Amino acid sequence: MISIAPFINHLLAQESWARDMLSAHAGKIACIDAQAIQLRLRAGADGLLESVAAGLPANVTIRVKLSDLPLIAQNRERAFSYVKIEGDADFANTISHLSQNLRWEAEADLSKLFGDVAAVRLVSGAKAIARTVHESSQKVQENLAEYFLEEQPMLVRPAAVTGFANEVNKMRDDVERLMKRIEKLEKVNG
Repeated sequence: MISIAPFINHLLAQESWARDMLSAHAGKIACIDAQAIQLRLRAGADGLLESVAAGLPANVTIRVKLSDLPLIAQNRERAFSYVKIEGDADFANTISHLSQNLRWEAEADLSKLFGDVAAVRLVSGAKAIARTVHESSQKVQENLAEYFLEEQPMLVRPAAVTGFANEVNKMRDDVERLMKRIEKLEKVNG
């Protein structure tokens, strides 16, 4: 099984503030339980992490549903609203803070392999590709929505539904008034 500790430690090694926060919890074990897999990591005195065996008790357990992982990846600031936390609240807050603020600096790592200029161009190229994919996806969604609203009406605009509901309510009120007039006329003639 692949340990995630070296990847996180790579990020921690670049940020002294993060290691300082984590070293305050030296010896504590965090268990991230994602149903199908469990990650168990112990904070070291140096502020780095090490994988630990499943038999050791965790100081904090963070339970996350696999179905929520895309939501967490999409919005890291709200990641902890999708999880259930049991145990040491201070340690959990530290983990939350690190998960929100610890970032991978791709340019720094790529510059070691390809040089500074190439690293900057690779990262800017990757960002441009990601932006293009996002914009293309947005345009496809808009085109599909327009197609299903205008050309092959399978969907209805919310304003049209509201207008229809208002017309139905007006018609109902008119019918009720008409029924009352008919009752009055029947009483007068009857």
